[in-house]
Amino acid sequence: MPCKPRLWIIGIGIVLLLAACDRGQIFHKLRPDSVVLAFGDSLTAGSGVEPGLTYPAQLEALIRRKVVNAGVAGEDSAAGAGRLPRVLAEQEPDLVILGLGVEPDRQRQQGNLRRMFDAVNQLGVPVVMIAVLPPGGAAPDVDPYTALAKELKIPLVHAAVEGLPTERQTGGEPLPGSADGYRKLAEAVADKLDELSAI
Repeated sequence: MPCKPRLWIIGIGIVLLLAACDRGQIFHKLRPDSVVLAFGDSLTAGSGVEPGLTYPAQLEALIRRKVVNAGVAGEDSAAGAGRLPRVLAEQEPDLVILGLGVEPDRQRQQGNLRRMFDAVNQLGVPVVMIAVLPPGGAAPDVDPYTALAKELKIPLVHAAVEGLPTERQTGGEPLPGSADGYRKLAEAVADKLDELSAI
């Protein structure tokens, strides 16, 4: 007995839904009044530059949507994971960008990044992650981002450019960034959002 048209429609809908789930998050074009939350540490806060030259400020000018700078200089990923739920409740963003510098304990940082993704994902809000790597990249054992992004299907922006806050060789606070470095990062994030059809 042939399937009724309605059953065909339902079947196609289920197949499309499963395909979307397999691809991970679904990105929709941001409305003109959408809010983008840039969350992170010194990279997001804009260590070394005036507020108008941080990457979130420059990204806002590029994508013509409000970008909230929720960066706290010197904050580690554990503190960030604890702070994020409150910021999400306050800002109610339409998209979140996670950007944190590499920490000495890569495994611990990866676990905290997972907690952050879970907190945003529970709200049904898409996430983009910034991989802060030295120019030229980094060995897999010092990159807490790539494997996690692949596992969770998080779009990744590789921020391997000069002029971003970087770790001191002996630990401690990151070296400050520059306006040019933040501009390049903002452009890379804007390009990724365009690729995702979010802008």
